[in-house]
Amino acid sequence: MQRKKIDYSNEHIKYLKLKKTDKITTILAQIFLLITIIALWELLTQLKVLDPFFWSSPSRMFKTLFDMISSGSLFEHIGITMAETILGFIIATALGYFIAVLLWWSEKLRKILDPYIVVLNALPKIALGPIIIIWVGAGMPAIITMCILICVVITTLSMLSAFLSCDKDKIALMRSMGANKFQILFKLILPNALPEFVSVLKINVGMSWVGTIMGEYLVSKAGLGYLIVYGGQVFKLDLVMASTLVLCLLACVMYLFVGILEKKVRKK
Repeated sequence: MQRKKIDYSNEHIKYLKLKKTDKITTILAQIFLLITIIALWELLTQLKVLDPFFWSSPSRMFKTLFDMISSGSLFEHIGITMAETILGFIIATALGYFIAVLLWWSEKLRKILDPYIVVLNALPKIALGPIIIIWVGAGMPAIITMCILICVVITTLSMLSAFLSCDKDKIALMRSMGANKFQILFKLILPNALPEFVSVLKINVGMSWVGTIMGEYLVSKAGLGYLIVYGGQVFKLDLVMASTLVLCLLACVMYLFVGILEKKVRKK
């Protein structure tokens, strides 16, 4: 079956070209800004305006990365941090989503747990670090638990808000047609909250990395957070900056995957 060809007006074609040009210009400007910052940073350190011992420099960072790639240690640390982050991200998102459904389902349970959720959200999770280590042990379990604690409350509150904001008239209409609560949930509430769920995923990308690195600051023997802490302790700022750069790149890649999912959701 052949698709029907759509004839656009000249004005619409000009608009599309303008949008494409604007997008390309924005990307080029972003690349130019990044190159300018790197070049200026390198120049200032070479001229000793900035002390490379305290500020490092792009060339020293890339040399450190090359040495770590050559030895194979970089990929080991990346693999550990990625595993902790992805596990924490998946578990926290699924758990927070499930709790939000339970709270939507039972108004009584929602009223009982509401003050506890608010307090847990306000509590600095880093304060729970020693307790987490004692409860689940040092190493990866403690780091993943920290990641989950940081993401799960945000997921729960955001999704619950999305569930409760569903049009009351639509719910009343479904009830008048004989729909039970289970049908209302799966036919109306969950599909209606899908855009908010994607937004939560985008938030959790950043928060899961924060939780993982925070956990690695507390207790770890490997990972990017460990490299940052170790580099700071021995005043190897090249290692700190190089690890931070890798961390930023990995977070961007993870965010891009969520962005692709968002585009697919919008097309539906």
